[in-house]
Amino acid sequence: MSIRTPLAHVRGLGTAKDGTHHWWVQRVTSIILVPLVLWFAFSMLRYSRVEHEVFQHWLSNPYRAGAMVALLATAFYHASLGMQVIYEDYVRPEGAKFIALLVTQFVLFLLGAISIVAVLKIALA
Repeated sequence: MSIRTPLAHVRGLGTAKDGTHHWWVQRVTSIILVPLVLWFAFSMLRYSRVEHEVFQHWLSNPYRAGAMVALLATAFYHASLGMQVIYEDYVRPEGAKFIALLVTQFVLFLLGAISIVAVLKIALA
């Protein structure tokens, strides 16, 4: 006995078998972001009125640069996951959903890569 309707059975509609993984990854990235965002916010408050060279010296520490790269990579990946859920739930037709998802993932990847390269350039200079 199945709980799916006959129409859903004919169309092959059912579980995508990927939602649980997506849900967990989104929750894990949000948990990772909590301490990273708090560290970033307190650091920016502490160094908000310093000269550019002082901030460069602060970011040149490998631990701080690594934390900044982790923050950026996790934030952009989390944003990509969230936007994917929004598009899957609310955008119709399928073609528009696919284009929106493709453009968003490309833009977020590009911005994330640019941000990480900028941090590494400052840290290694």
